[in-house]
Amino acid sequence: MRSVDLAPTTRASALYSAEILQLAVNIPHHRRLEMADGSAERRSPICGSRVIVDITLDPHVRIRDLGMEVRACALGQASAALMSTHAIGRSLEEVIASRDALACYLGGTRSDPGPWPKLDLFASARAYPARHASISLCFEAMVDAMNQALLAGRRCPPLSHHGSALPFTSLSCARND
Repeated sequence: MRSVDLAPTTRASALYSAEILQLAVNIPHHRRLEMADGSAERRSPICGSRVIVDITLDPHVRIRDLGMEVRACALGQASAALMSTHAIGRSLEEVIASRDALACYLGGTRSDPGPWPKLDLFASARAYPARHASISLCFEAMVDAMNQALLAGRRCPPLSHHGSALPFTSLSCARND
């Protein structure tokens, strides 16, 4: 009789580590806000994942509260958990910088995932471009929700190091290897 090794041995199994799966089932702020300053929905056409982000901003134009509805794979859910765990108090510029750093990291043009805590958990996903959209989805929706809130309230974030005081959508993605 042959024995079967049930331990994960494929590269794909590294995508779904115990830590990723634990994050996926424990998403903070996993409820919609009744009164939001901004809301945005993002969908991934590749995998069908969907994230809705609602936010309120404080007087300093930082995230005061957020709510989310996440319908995504385990990677998208884990990313939403990490994003929402560390989002309160963040500015639009910080969220954009983190979103862009994550995209560059996943795409291989950056060696680290940037300043947002624990995004290095997605290192094994770098080899699977079809998974990148799901991992980035919550950050994309957060940027959209914050821009919507800023435009609706006619509030501008503090001047960035780029000299802009208007809501914006991207920073450059440069190699840092």
